[in-house]
Amino acid sequence: MTLLSPILSASRSVPLRLPAIGLAACLALAGCAPGSDLAPLPQTTAKTYTLGTGEEVRVVIFGQTQLTGRFTINDRGNISVPLLGDVPAKGKTTDQLAQIIATDLEQRKLLNNPSVTVEISKYRPVFILGEVVKPGQYPYEPGMTALTLAAIAGGFTYRAQTNDFSVLRKIDGQTVEGRAPRGAEIEPGDVMTVFERYF
Repeated sequence: MTLLSPILSASRSVPLRLPAIGLAACLALAGCAPGSDLAPLPQTTAKTYTLGTGEEVRVVIFGQTQLTGRFTINDRGNISVPLLGDVPAKGKTTDQLAQIIATDLEQRKLLNNPSVTVEISKYRPVFILGEVVKPGQYPYEPGMTALTLAAIAGGFTYRAQTNDFSVLRKIDGQTVEGRAPRGAEIEPGDVMTVFERYF
């Protein structure tokens, strides 16, 4: 009995160390998880959202049905408006584009004090890569989140890291990469990557 007691007490102490070792290993792996070093993705607002190539806008000029219509931003960043020709749209907000059209109509003496509104009728697509069932390009829908984009892409694979993702976004003409949680809002043109988890 005396000979066994040191062995028994040693064996009882081993399991007490294992959870601590396991916890430390998990914390180390979590700290090295893909995307963990990324800063949070900055959110933009509707007022600062700028138009891009391939998007479609609806231009409404009050009292001028022949000038009102839907126009696609071409690869040169312009829309082609009747009587005005090419109007620069890429990189502009909807309010800025409306003001450009209104000013152009007035300067050409086509209309006095025209009332112009611009709204987006078709957004740029979004892209998703990595550990989803169907990576690729998808139409943007207002209110889309990182989680809904993953769902549209067929859901996560069994290897996916499902809490945080990488998102590439153009802000003020600069491409920014940041960490986005599941509920983060996705914007037109965003490229989201779902990482593979380590364990």
